[in-house]
Amino acid sequence: MRTLIVTAVEAEAAAVRAASPDLEVYPVGVGIAAAAAGTATLLARGTYDRVISAGIAGAFAGRAAIGDVVIGTRAVSPELGAHSPDGFLPIETLGFGTSWFDADPLGVAGLSGEILCVQSVTGTAVGAEELAARYPEAVAEAMEGFGVATAAHLAGVRFGELRTISNLIGPRDKSAWRFGIALAALTTACKELL
Repeated sequence: MRTLIVTAVEAEAAAVRAASPDLEVYPVGVGIAAAAAGTATLLARGTYDRVISAGIAGAFAGRAAIGDVVIGTRAVSPELGAHSPDGFLPIETLGFGTSWFDADPLGVAGLSGEILCVQSVTGTAVGAEELAARYPEAVAEAMEGFGVATAAHLAGVRFGELRTISNLIGPRDKSAWRFGIALAALTTACKELL
């Protein structure tokens, strides 16, 4: 099976490459749009059986911890829809598409759950609590998975998501971010993809 791995930034791609030179990995940019466009371009240039969105993520407190490996069961765009007096309405309710794509299990040891794909990372306790309540199966949030899943779906290839946890979702506290731990965990997890 030929697998394409995409990351947001070069530091994540380097962590994946450190697992094995046999892995095909490319950084495609930060955010949903960059991830979708970059992944679609790569899929159009080659023949792949699946694409994996890999990188670091924030975890919902009590659902995953710093350094944990998270395997996505579903990539969810929690902002795709409309706000209403009765609360948020997902795009499915409006009849205009889908806000999620199922993800393949990857055969990698780790926690499993939904990974939310946000346009901007959650920076408040209220925001984290609201998302956690709306998505009880979500374990983490990142910024690219839904874009990668969209490109994979349109190309007719399988999709998976692999994240390692660098911080907890909530109030912005850069002193609590552990990028080094998360990138090292990403290298270790990617060794299981071979």
